[in-house]
Amino acid sequence: MGRTAVECTRDELADKIGRDIATVAKSAPLPTGALVLDPFTGSGNTLYWMLRHLPDAHGLGLEQDPLVFQLTARNLAILNLSIEVSNRDYRMGLSSLNMEQDQLLIAFIAPPWGDALNKRTGLDLRRTIPPITEIVDFLIGIARKNPLLCAIQVYETLEPASEAQLIPRFSWSGKRMYGLNAPGQNHGLFMGTRGWVP
Repeated sequence: MGRTAVECTRDELADKIGRDIATVAKSAPLPTGALVLDPFTGSGNTLYWMLRHLPDAHGLGLEQDPLVFQLTARNLAILNLSIEVSNRDYRMGLSSLNMEQDQLLIAFIAPPWGDALNKRTGLDLRRTIPPITEIVDFLIGIARKNPLLCAIQVYETLEPASEAQLIPRFSWSGKRMYGLNAPGQNHGLFMGTRGWVP
């Protein structure tokens, strides 16, 4: 009997996401290390797991909601990891981002889906809040010539045209699906790199 969405724990999914991101990131040129960014941090769970798999990286989380930010900052401080959390929206937080030359920027992108998920057509990445392409384009502008890895949380069924809009923005792209739930209820990861091919 398959597991339901409720039975899949957030840690299982975040661990697998962190592991797959680390696998791709380790193939990148890393002359000045890596900065792991979660512009929609929420609880910080995925950011934590990414840094578990990339222990030499520095983490930066951005969370707009003041209460969620306070809880997340307090919980992450207890872990004594190299993570900084800021109470800003993604545009303001990224605009003040200081990156070293040649530093790898790894961004986990999971904005609110709102009504972007349709049972018939799947997840439309153009309808997330904000749209995924808007976030990716902003990150490309921030990274400039630095290598960039975008890891976008997706659903088992993706609206094809929205995925097709993403692919040309990257030097390489690929998807992973995690069979942690019943068929048709699984989450996955769309990854894209700029500046190298894994």
